[in-house]
Amino acid sequence: MASDLIAIARSGTRAARAALDVTAQNIANASTEGYVRRSVSLSEVSGTSNGAAGNISLSGVRVSGVARNADAFRQAEVRRTGSDAARASAEVQGLENIESSVEQSGLYDASVAFEGSLQKLASDPTDSALRASTLESARTLAKTFNVTAGSLKSAGDGLRFEADAGVSQVNTLAGELAKVNARLSRSADASSDQTMLLDQRDDLLTKLSAQVDVTTVFSSDKTVEVRLGGSTGPQLVSGNKAGTLAMNTAADGTLSFKLDGTAVTPASGAIAGKNQALVQLAQTSKGIDAIAAKVAATVNAAQANGVDLDGASGQPIFSGATAADIQVVATNGSKIATAPAGAAAKSRDATNLSALRTALSTANPSGDIDGAIFDVSSAVSGRKVTRDALTAIADNASLSLQSQAGVDLDQEAVNLVRYQQAFQASGRVMQVANDLFDTLLGIR
Repeated sequence: MASDLIAIARSGTRAARAALDVTAQNIANASTEGYVRRSVSLSEVSGTSNGAAGNISLSGVRVSGVARNADAFRQAEVRRTGSDAARASAEVQGLENIESSVEQSGLYDASVAFEGSLQKLASDPTDSALRASTLESARTLAKTFNVTAGSLKSAGDGLRFEADAGVSQVNTLAGELAKVNARLSRSADASSDQTMLLDQRDDLLTKLSAQVDVTTVFSSDKTVEVRLGGSTGPQLVSGNKAGTLAMNTAADGTLSFKLDGTAVTPASGAIAGKNQALVQLAQTSKGIDAIAAKVAATVNAAQANGVDLDGASGQPIFSGATAADIQVVATNGSKIATAPAGAAAKSRDATNLSALRTALSTANPSGDIDGAIFDVSSAVSGRKVTRDALTAIADNASLSLQSQAGVDLDQEAVNLVRYQQAFQASGRVMQVANDLFDTLLGIR
């Protein structure tokens, strides 16, 4: 009996020591990113005595493994909701850059100022100062178009640079995940090495889903297969092999992606959000180019129908057909054709100037600019609502997972006391067994 007590107590001390080690590991890694709380799985040790199957004797406890307190469903929800939130955040950031590019350039104010200068010129078409001021307003408008185009290009370059960096990160993470798969396939089940590898696997998947949407399939050996673009999309990671994601830029600045030559369209993640912002950027740039072309065409057409201050046929004020290349080509204010065709030099007849103002009013470039700004601002406002909602959902999913998989220092402190007492109790049992042996041996 004493011998059995020693065996039971010894198994208890081993189990308590293992539990203390795991608890200490949890406390040490409480703030480690991606760490999942461990717990020791214990089971009874039983055997048969006297060769009879019905005579079961309990012989202590054994450590059956180290378990990770991670729920697969909650982890999948964290990846899914986090990917959606990352897409929304990246899109809003890109749209805000577009909004700033159009608003802060002062394009609307420059357009209104140009139309105002034409109105002032109508009061005295022969005044050289008013003509010079009008031409300068035209030059300011052209330069503002140039600045706006440059700002939009810079915003697009930044989005494409960040998207390219995201693609590089996806390829790096996929390569690391393939290495983890290779090690997992060789690791012992429920070992400490395997649990560490599983932490790395899940952390890599979370980081990967922040860039692109991923579909995962887990094998019995704990390795993971990752696909992009849904469950039927191309494989990014399979076993110890990783694919390569590539990015291509279209003429309008938008992006397309291929995984090992197969076209794939990310539906969520930061890369998808940046591409959605680039789609809006392409539309905005196209709209601003159309406004610049309209201004140039409207003014130049009116110029062709009149004569300038010297009585010569009106020549174009603007050249170029996009916001990036529009510029003033008239050399001085006298080239503004305010008088109708056939009028004499220094004519005060402002018929052609009135026609120009009417044509500009009909074309309404200021209204178009205001509309472009409003469209972008509305998109920013709407996407912010979506982003905030998706971020709240993602935060709730993370908190739900953290409540299960995170380390609670208060609970771990309780476990330290609990397992220490269990260790001391097992040691006391061994002491009692030793006393029994001494007592038995002392009987005469």
